[in-house]
Amino acid sequence: MIANAPAASPDLAFTALADPTRREIFERVAQQPRSVGELAEGLPVSRPAVSQHLRVLGEAGLVRVTPQGTRRIYRLDPRGVQALRAYLERFWPTALAAFKAEVERPIASAASTGEVERPVHPSPQGDT
Repeated sequence: MIANAPAASPDLAFTALADPTRREIFERVAQQPRSVGELAEGLPVSRPAVSQHLRVLGEAGLVRVTPQGTRRIYRLDPRGVQALRAYLERFWPTALAAFKAEVERPIASAASTGEVERPVHPSPQGDT
C-alpha cells in the first residue's frame, strides 16, 4: 500500500519512471492532484492499470494518496521528488564543468592559432 510511506531510494524512483505510461501518470500528478479516474482519462490503459502504476509510483516514494470522501487523490510526494533531485544534483558540478570546457575549447584553440572557427552553413539557394 502507498499510504504516505517514507521516500524510497533513487533506484526505485528511476525504475518506476522508466515506464512511459507511468512517467505520463507521474507528470499528470505533478500538474495537479488527481483521482484515478481523472488520471486514466486519455490514457491507453484501464483504470485498474492506472491504479497499479500509482502503486509502483507510491512504493518508489514519488506519489502519495489522500482520502477525500469516497475518492483517493494522488499527489506528488515532495520527499521522494527531493531525494531524486538530490541524487541528480550530485552530478551537476561535473556536468557544468564539462559544459564549460566544451564551450571554451573552440575559443582556446582559435586564440592559440590566431584563427576564428566559423560554422559552415549551407547556402539558402544551394550549391551553384
